[in-house]
Amino acid sequence: MGFPSAGKIWMNGSLVDWADAKIHVASHVIHYGSAVFEGARCYATPKGSACFRLDAHTTRLYNSAKIYRMQVPFGPEAMNQAIIDTIKANNLKACYIRPLIYRGYGEPGVSPYGSPVDVAILCWEWGAYLGAEALEKGVAVRISSWNRVAPNTFPTMAKASANYASSQLIKMEAIADGYAEGIALDVNGFVSEGSAQNLFVVRDGVIRTPPLYASVLPGITRDSIIAVARDLGYEVREELVQRESLYVADEMFFSGTAAEVTPITSVDRVVIGAGTCGPVTRAVQKRFFEIIDGDAPDTHGWLRYI
Repeated sequence: MGFPSAGKIWMNGSLVDWADAKIHVASHVIHYGSAVFEGARCYATPKGSACFRLDAHTTRLYNSAKIYRMQVPFGPEAMNQAIIDTIKANNLKACYIRPLIYRGYGEPGVSPYGSPVDVAILCWEWGAYLGAEALEKGVAVRISSWNRVAPNTFPTMAKASANYASSQLIKMEAIADGYAEGIALDVNGFVSEGSAQNLFVVRDGVIRTPPLYASVLPGITRDSIIAVARDLGYEVREELVQRESLYVADEMFFSGTAAEVTPITSVDRVVIGAGTCGPVTRAVQKRFFEIIDGDAPDTHGWLRYI
């Protein structure tokens, strides 16, 4: 599903028509990738529309901006309210949310200090990132030939637009070779993450996920899955994962705001487990969706009703 052709986008304090939400071609962000952003979701529940972990997403957005020395002209709570206003302005019951902080039209050159810091918020209907069928049947992936960035190069703690040049290479290579997604290794050869998803590996009932120092984005859904899995009684370890351990895993799955909880059925054409969504993945996925759909108690206070 593509972007909508109508609707409203919040830009620097005002709601504008989708077709009028434009920036100048000389804007710093176009030339140097100087932007940070978030991906969040609003879900339709029996009690009304609710944003999932909105405060956590906004906190990460402002942390990303701080790392890149961006002085945001709006505070976090004002951002949260603007997100809610944008959802309501577009009459959306459920949607994907994309707040964006970027360097706009100012002075030329690499230095961003002569360019203003602008803010925009987009919302649109977006289903399962890897396809609705993928949530049930899983996806085939490959180990990418592209490594994730090394420490002290691009900060992986920041969800920065520039980082996604790497993600594009990982994703395009996977698609070109007939896979749904790629998994990148870090510069030390340990498993990092997908092009836009965190990764979980299940073996002998234990769930493992690469640590943040393996060039991993600190995913909000990743953090949520760790909590859900532990609530269900599973042992979850954040530790380095070797490439070869993927091939002998019992189960694997991606997590992310867009991907939600997507099973992985093969890696490099090696079948994982039975080649279907495994029981641990299914249990975690089921409880996660029960929470975000309002069908299970929100014991962690993750839903913000609008």
